[in-house]
Amino acid sequence: MAAPGRCSLSAAVVQHLQRLGLQDFPCGLGSWNKSRFNARGRPRGRPPGPAGQEEAVPPGEESPEALLQLLRDRHSPWALPPACSPQEQLLRETAVLAPELSRRSRLARLLRVLRLVGKGVEEVDEGLLQLQQLEELILSANHISRITSANLPRGLKVLELCCNAVADLQDLCVQPPPELQHLGLGYNRLSSPLQDNYLTAVFWPNLVSLDLSFNSLTDLLGLVSQLTSLQKLRILVLQGNPLALIHTYRGFLVDSLPKLSILDDIHIGPEERQQFCGLARQPELIRSEARVVVSIGEVKGVPDPSTRQQLEVGSGAPMVTYSYCVTYEFAEGEEMEDSSSTEATGLQQHSVVAILDVDSSAGDKRETKGHEEPKTHSAKVFVTPGKPWADTIDCSYRKEHTAKDLVGLKSYLETGTMVSVVEEKVLSWPVDAIPEENVVKKGKAKQGQMSRQKDGAKVPAPRDKKKKKEKPREVRSDPPIRRTLGSGRVTLEALLATTDLLATVCDFGILITEQPLQPPSLEEKDRKKGKDKSKKPKAESQTASRKTTASAKGKRKSKDSAELEEGQGLQPVPLTVQFQMHLLRWPSAAATQSQESMARAAGNAQ
Repeated sequence: MAAPGRCSLSAAVVQHLQRLGLQDFPCGLGSWNKSRFNARGRPRGRPPGPAGQEEAVPPGEESPEALLQLLRDRHSPWALPPACSPQEQLLRETAVLAPELSRRSRLARLLRVLRLVGKGVEEVDEGLLQLQQLEELILSANHISRITSANLPRGLKVLELCCNAVADLQDLCVQPPPELQHLGLGYNRLSSPLQDNYLTAVFWPNLVSLDLSFNSLTDLLGLVSQLTSLQKLRILVLQGNPLALIHTYRGFLVDSLPKLSILDDIHIGPEERQQFCGLARQPELIRSEARVVVSIGEVKGVPDPSTRQQLEVGSGAPMVTYSYCVTYEFAEGEEMEDSSSTEATGLQQHSVVAILDVDSSAGDKRETKGHEEPKTHSAKVFVTPGKPWADTIDCSYRKEHTAKDLVGLKSYLETGTMVSVVEEKVLSWPVDAIPEENVVKKGKAKQGQMSRQKDGAKVPAPRDKKKKKEKPREVRSDPPIRRTLGSGRVTLEALLATTDLLATVCDFGILITEQPLQPPSLEEKDRKKGKDKSKKPKAESQTASRKTTASAKGKRKSKDSAELEEGQGLQPVPLTVQFQMHLLRWPSAAATQSQESMARAAGNAQ
C-alpha cells in the first residue's frame, strides 16, 4: 500500500479512469442504450430485422455509430483533448460498444498501455500488479525517486521514467521484468560510478533501447565496460551527461559497441565505424576533460564617443581616450593558451577580471526536468583586448579552454553565459616635469640676471633652438572608468545535445546616448568680449554684437538644417556582438591537436 500523504500509482490510475468518464454518456450503460443491453451491460438477444434494413433505434436512444461520432469529432464537447493518447480514445470507444468492459475489474485484464504523464505520482505501489496484461508503462514528468521491481508486471516490455528524480537503481534491479526491451531514465539523478553496475545483461538480458540522457554520469570507461554485456542493445542515448562532453566520446562508444545502430538519435553508418576503428583499444586517449573554443567577432552599434566631448577645450582640460571590449563568463577550470592575435596574447594575462558564483537554477527547466536541487558553479569572466572606436569593431578574439570539471561545465552550459560590451574611458592630464626645487633655483637665477643687467652686465639672450629640443610633456592617467553598454545571456544548452558549434549574434538593442556637450555660443563669447573691452563706445559694441549674432545665427541655421537632412537618411544601428562557442569533438579535436604538435615540432627544429 502507498504511504500516507503520498500519491500512489494506483490512486492516479483510478483518478485517470474517472476523468475518462467511462461510465458516463456517451460511454457505459444508460438511458441512451438501455434497450440494447441488460442490467449487466451485456447485449440482449434480438430477432434479426428485415433483410437490407438497419435495426430500429427506440425513441430517446442513440445508435452506436452516433455515440462513436460524438467521441471522434474534435468539435464535440465529449471529445478528448489533443494531448490524450490513442489508448485513452480506444478505451472510451470500447466502453461504447461493450459497456461491461468499462468496469475496473474488466479493465485490469484489458489494459496493455498505461500513460500517466505529469500526474504527481510519487510511488509505484503493488496495486499495479492487477494490470496483468500491461506491456507499456509511461510515467514521465512525475515525482518518482525510487521504484521497486517487485511491483511491476512481469510482462512489461517498455518502462519510461523520464523527468523524474530517480537516483538509485538498486530496488529496480532486484527482480526486474525479464522481457523489458526499453528502459527510459533520461532527466533523472543518476551518477557514476555506483549506478553503472546495474546496467548489465544480468538485469536486462533483452534490452534493445536505453535512454540515460541528461543525468550526471561521468565515468565513460566504466560505463562502456558494463554496456558491452548488453548484446541486444541497438539504441543508446547518453547526450546531456558530463561524459558526453569528452572530445573522444562518440568515437570511443561507436568502436566499443559494434552492434549499436543509433547513438544519441544519430544513425551510425559504416563510414563512421571505419573512421573510429581501433579507438577502443586506446583508452589512454580518453581523458576526462572537454575542450571548448570561444570566438568573438565584430561589434556594431557602439555610439561615437567624440559626440560626447567638448568641441573646444582649454589648455588645462584632460585628454580623453576610449576603448571597447567584450566580456563573457566561462566555467572555472584549467585554460589553454589562446590562439588570438599577438596583441590579444599580450593582454590575455589580465583577461580574468572576476570570479562569480552562478546559480544554475535561474530557469525553471531544472524543476520540470528531473526536479533536481539548485546547483551552483564557479565561473570566470574573460575580457577581450581593448579596441578603439570604429563603426565596426573587429575583436578577432579566439580562446581555447580546457575544462577538467565536467559536472561544472554541464551546469555552466545549462545556465548559459553572460556576454557584455564594456566601454573604458581614460582621462590623461599633463604633468609639469620640472620639480619644485628646480623651480625655486631658476627663480633665484633670474633675479640674479636682472640685477646684473641693472649693473650693465651683458647677458646672452636665450636661443630659440633650445625650445625645439625640449622634451614632450608627461601625462598622468587616471584609473579607467568602465561602463557596460549592453549585456545579455546566451543560451548554451544546445551544446549538451548533438550540436558542436553554436554561433549567434547578441542583440542588445539601440543605445540611447546622452546629449553631446555644446561649446559656448557666439553670443556668449561676444558678451564676454564686450565686458573686457569696456573702453569701446557702447553703441559701437552693440552694433558689432548684432552683426556677429546675425551671421552666427545664419551659419547655425544652415548647419542645423544640413545635419537634420543628413540625420533623416541615417537609421540607428542596434548594438550587436558576434559570439561563437565550439565544443571540440573527435576528429576535429584530434586534428587540432595534431596541428599543434606539428607546429611545436617545427619550432623545435628551427
